[in-house]
Amino acid sequence: MSKIPQIKEYQGLPVVTAEKMRYLDKIASMEYALPELALMENAGAAVAREALVFTKEILLKDSAGLKVAVCCGRGNNGGDGLAAARYLKASGAAPEVFILAPSERGYGELTVKNIERAKTEGIKTTLLGKENIENLAEEFLHADILLDALLGAGSVGKPTGPVRRVIQLMNKSLKPIIAVDIPSGLSPDTGHHSGVFIIARTTFTLGFAKSGLMAAHATPNTGEIKVLDIGYPKELVERARR
Repeated sequence: MSKIPQIKEYQGLPVVTAEKMRYLDKIASMEYALPELALMENAGAAVAREALVFTKEILLKDSAGLKVAVCCGRGNNGGDGLAAARYLKASGAAPEVFILAPSERGYGELTVKNIERAKTEGIKTTLLGKENIENLAEEFLHADILLDALLGAGSVGKPTGPVRRVIQLMNKSLKPIIAVDIPSGLSPDTGHHSGVFIIARTTFTLGFAKSGLMAAHATPNTGEIKVLDIGYPKELVERARR
């Protein structure tokens, strides 16, 4: 069984497992009046802001007309990506969302809310299924950067079906990929993968670094890791150290 890296702190903040992250999110909502939707909104704003810093520094491009392909999954990581797309548009960029078509269980509740918000803001949103997923190769040719919001820290197992193909096409595009929270396909706890995973230029991990990102073998896939503040109060940060 793969071991969890024992690095306890990164960028002055505690490093957490996926299980602890879920616990902290519950505490944020129950004890600090920070519902998940508010955290998702904060995450979207932070990701958009740092993505624009990245493109300015690395690609020497301003936000005006910046073409961003935002690839979203069905769960909360997809919701983070959708929120980021709104903030990118508000900053003058030109985001387009590509989201996996709903499964039999549909989308997560927060993802549904952010799909509606993105459409209200006039962001083009394309549902991805077997009939059109290969079109992504052409779409990515016109993008400056790709945003990976497919699978977050709550995902388990090997990516299969459409999400597997989206990951492959994103990597094949050779465009700079920014991973939201973790590169899709990597274990948030160990940093290992099962053969299908995003190779990110940089990873914007939300709130706290996830333990798997700290593994030396994960470095080629995470790129530079930056922890983004999504509004956790200091008291909660201290509790995360325990």
